[in-house]
Amino acid sequence: MDVEYHEEYVRNPRGVQLFTCGWLPASSSPPKALVFLCHGYGMECSDFMRACGIKLATAGYGVFGIDYEGHGKSMGAGCYIQKFENLVADCDRFFKSICDMEEYRNKSRFLYGESMGGAVALLLHRKDPAFWDGAVLVAPMCKISEKVKPHPVVVTLLTQVEEIIPKWKIVPAKDVIDSAFKDPVKREKIRKNKLIYQDKPRLKTALELLRTSMDVEDSLSEVTMPFFILHGEADTVTDPEVSRALYERAASTDKTIKLYPGMWHGLTAGEPDENVELVFSDIVSWLDKRSRHWEPNERVRTPPEPENKHRQAAPTKITRVTSSSGGTESPVPAHGQPQRRGSCLCGLGGRPHQQQCRM
Repeated sequence: MDVEYHEEYVRNPRGVQLFTCGWLPASSSPPKALVFLCHGYGMECSDFMRACGIKLATAGYGVFGIDYEGHGKSMGAGCYIQKFENLVADCDRFFKSICDMEEYRNKSRFLYGESMGGAVALLLHRKDPAFWDGAVLVAPMCKISEKVKPHPVVVTLLTQVEEIIPKWKIVPAKDVIDSAFKDPVKREKIRKNKLIYQDKPRLKTALELLRTSMDVEDSLSEVTMPFFILHGEADTVTDPEVSRALYERAASTDKTIKLYPGMWHGLTAGEPDENVELVFSDIVSWLDKRSRHWEPNERVRTPPEPENKHRQAAPTKITRVTSSSGGTESPVPAHGQPQRRGSCLCGLGGRPHQQQCRM
């Protein structure tokens, strides 16, 4: 089956250009629902998550992804996360700009988070609890395992210097690629992807990840949306017991967890083909059962409470970059005017960058 692939750069309120992309079913029929990709630490969407986008679009879904600031094709210091909340806010703006398009307003909208992207998905849900219709969480980072939690003294020492040397790559870390992806051929292909960050974690980034994990852990009981957790039992990157904690503590009435014996962290990209097919079959089955048509009055909801009433909210706009050489730019409100499907993702220069991908 053919799918349409689109790329676009957008500019966030901090002036940083962010890469976005999307996969749509090539048929004339509209997608059955929307899926928004939240990639993992150091990863990116256009190459690493390409197979995921194609598989879900082939199953009839509209799939949209964004490279976080400092990740993949987005601008910014490599894998430098100054504030995790900025990363979440960027995703929130872009994803909602898609949901607000006239042709998508009656579609179910799902988050899809892998590893650190699982934390992003949970924080997007917390930011606006009634907005999302569910989430697929693949080996999510939602709690620091007691096996790897750093000693409080170490954290205190690092915190004292994080504003002095925030970008220094001084945090020791094992080779995650070796630990995450089982299939040796796929592992080497991933290692050759130059868009993936493979250096030591930066000091500020490591502390932000630690703080975010602890924050998410403290609020697991506040999760109310439907979700499906998938986790390999042989995962040594994120502990499967962490996923069990989310499943047990979440307040959601519709929650599912599936542990895969013998599988590693990279369920969708690093396992043998037959395992990957099994995982995606489970994901599509879960999505199919929860995708539906929404009437306009069903989407009426009260605005979410601000996370910090004393902190001024960031501007709710997203700027679409139509030229890489000083061309025109136009702000697109989070609740903008209806747009035609063909213009949902425009390439640099004002023309859609589309590719046909055949499965």
